[in-house]
Amino acid sequence: MQTIGLVGGLSWESSAVYYQELNRGVEARVGGLSSARSVLASVDFAEVTALQEQERWDDVAAILSTAARGVEAGGADFLLLCTTTFHRVADQVAEAVDIPLLHLADVVAAECRAKGLESVGFLGTTFAMSRTFFTDRIASHGLTVHVPDTRHHAPLNAVIYDELVHGKVLDSSRRTVVELIDELWDAGAGGVILGCTELELLVKQADADIPVFPGTALHVAAALDRALA
Repeated sequence: MQTIGLVGGLSWESSAVYYQELNRGVEARVGGLSSARSVLASVDFAEVTALQEQERWDDVAAILSTAARGVEAGGADFLLLCTTTFHRVADQVAEAVDIPLLHLADVVAAECRAKGLESVGFLGTTFAMSRTFFTDRIASHGLTVHVPDTRHHAPLNAVIYDELVHGKVLDSSRRTVVELIDELWDAGAGGVILGCTELELLVKQADADIPVFPGTALHVAAALDRALA
């Protein structure tokens, strides 16, 4: 079994999901007392979020690259960034280490293509929806990517940062997100990517009428495929 490297703390709720699902996955696939070989470096979410808001991306990259090098030094064979928004500096982090980075956008795009989709919706933080660093990477796999109208960005961001990162899962917010999924369907999306780990705490496949692609769950599955190959 290979050792999975994790750069987390973005948020810690997201990292907890990654750690839990990696270990559950190894238990299910291998059995017995088996658990995932992993190395986790957890950064301060408040610090990197403040730098993000100031557009100080070189400083964000430096912090995450230092964490990634620590993970590599700890014996990791490959690396995951436990975040969507901070994939903004994924290329810089990848260049800072000598182990491969398993890019979240590549993983979810591959699954969408495997399901025969040509068009997909994307939900995430305001930053991830309003910038193109992540959606362009998805589109590079031959997919048309739809995001909600900008008037929906702030309410969705509030659900993520004011509720979900603090462990608050509200039915009213679930209805809000499901309405956004329906709008993306009307716009032509054949499925929707949940591009934020916290959204997977809120919305499940049973809540939507089109295929839902939970980014973290798919990232974890791809990491397990690689670690256990």
